Amino acid sequence: MEFLASLAILLVVAKSLEWLFEKFEIHPIIAHVLTGITLGPFLLGIIEPSEGLEVLAEFGLIMMMLYMGLTSNFSAIAQNTKKAIVVASLGVAFSFIFGFLTVYLFGKGLAAAIFVGATLGNTAIEVTSGVLVRERVKREVSSILMGAAFVDDIIAVYLIGIITGMSRGSLNPVSFGVLTVKIIAFIVATLLVSELVFKRSQRFYAIVRNLNIFFTFTLILTFTLAILAEWVGLNQIIGAYLAGLTISRLRERKDPLVITRIKLNELIEDLQIVLTEFFIPLFFIYVGLEFNPPLTTLSLSFIILLYASAVLGKLLGCGLGAKLFGLSWRDSTLIGIGMGGRGSLEMAILTFGLRNGIIDQVVFASVIMVSMLTALTTPIFFRAYIERALKG
Repeated sequence: MEFLASLAILLVVAKSLEWLFEKFEIHPIIAHVLTGITLGPFLLGIIEPSEGLEVLAEFGLIMMMLYMGLTSNFSAIAQNTKKAIVVASLGVAFSFIFGFLTVYLFGKGLAAAIFVGATLGNTAIEVTSGVLVRERVKREVSSILMGAAFVDDIIAVYLIGIITGMSRGSLNPVSFGVLTVKIIAFIVATLLVSELVFKRSQRFYAIVRNLNIFFTFTLILTFTLAILAEWVGLNQIIGAYLAGLTISRLRERKDPLVITRIKLNELIEDLQIVLTEFFIPLFFIYVGLEFNPPLTTLSLSFIILLYASAVLGKLLGCGLGAKLFGLSWRDSTLIGIGMGGRGSLEMAILTFGLRNGIIDQVVFASVIMVSMLTALTTPIFFRAYIERALKG
């Protein structure tokens, strides 16, 4: 099938499914991935992965990371910094242990076990924020949830760097330490340089006030940091995420006329249309197209245990972290449930692992299914627990 015809069919089906799922409050990521799975080689075989679709998907991934950075709130952890960091760290640790043990005990190999453990540690901030929009919770709980989800993203960026190192050869203790320093240095240097520019350069604010120039500047910064990240041996999506995060920090600047914040919101709104309606869906559709394990090799018990690892890892880890700071069992459990969703960043990591041979199709497909299940069930569990708590 011709490229444009394939592209048109994929987008029409994906957006139609998204509209249908929206009525049932099902996350659009599920609609996009299911489109690729259904129309791709795994089921109907109507559309095959192609070089053109892959290029658009890669661009969509870069744009998705930019958008995630733009919509991140760096000051989200300001009120509950310690709580957010501890909650996020314990959630990542428990999820890693459970995921690692599940994959390793099923005989998938050490590298795959480490990879999946690291992948399951991430919380989808889009799922968490979506839950909070629909449900009324205490301000402290929502603050910890959003702060911990943001910390999760930073940890995920670090893990992407480590996984990139894994894919380029054996990661011994020395190279692991060097890579860790390199990742931290790149993140800190980016944030510090941007802080200096924002504080001292008045010309920069002239750029912000002109939306067209601001848009161009954002794209230039995104691709510059993506290239720099690749040059220093990291993954380019780290640079794209940091570009968005850097721009998002403009909302923290003191501006009596609030022009900076207004222009930033306008930029995000304009980008949101083209990104969420075209480029980002294409990435998830392509993830679905790459989903093609032999049906006989999929293990239901493996998928169920991975799902349990993903849910329990966050429930126990994040819940325990919240409880350590004196929150009630109800609020701690609510935080553990709210942190259970997986989504965009996890799928980006999975795609990277598949293409670099760290995981095979069976592991890739199994974790994709787990990711979609958590995105589907987390809002349901969250709402049900709130209703039960109110009745109690």
